[in-house]
Amino acid sequence: MQTSDRQINSNSSRPDRIASVHRTTGETDVKVTINLDGTGICMAATGIPFLDHMLHQIASHGLIDLNIQAQGDWEIDDHHTNEDVGITLGQAFHQALADRKGIARFGHFLAPLDEALVQVALDFSGRPHLSYGLEIPTQKVGTYDTQLVREFFVALVNHSQITLHIRQLSGINSHHIIEATFKAFARATRMALEIDSRRAGTIPSSKGIL
Repeated sequence: MQTSDRQINSNSSRPDRIASVHRTTGETDVKVTINLDGTGICMAATGIPFLDHMLHQIASHGLIDLNIQAQGDWEIDDHHTNEDVGITLGQAFHQALADRKGIARFGHFLAPLDEALVQVALDFSGRPHLSYGLEIPTQKVGTYDTQLVREFFVALVNHSQITLHIRQLSGINSHHIIEATFKAFARATRMALEIDSRRAGTIPSSKGIL
């Protein structure tokens, strides 16, 4: 089951870029509220501490307000919750953007974290695609299975309908590599979602649709 809501700014003809999505399955119950024009406020309680830490990176460095609450079948493992948070967050991005009028659309960022260096390039294109180039040397960071990083981004990409390329240029510390990735994603997203005043509210595509 899934419910959603978007808010309209009564002082503007443009809807606020805010969305709330509630997604429930037999395995998880996830609620996400997103404000794309926020200040970086994050309330994340997914039951997966490392994932919460990464969601804070998206909010803080993307200047996106996030409220993400999840219940999951953690007694099995973190896979279902991790994936379903990615799905629901992707759906919230998609709904908050609506027709994507006026956005810059493309974003890129190169984020260092000590020895790690990760590049992200993305396009809010309406065409989901992930090229994932991380080589994470350990299976775990704390209790978090590092294979779940890719699963999170697969889910997010498919449901936000973005094209996302992640390239690792260097790094030997798993935590640093993953955190640099989320920071680069956040800053690239911030760039792509900025409103381009020269577009005068038009869709950023030669085809007229995304």
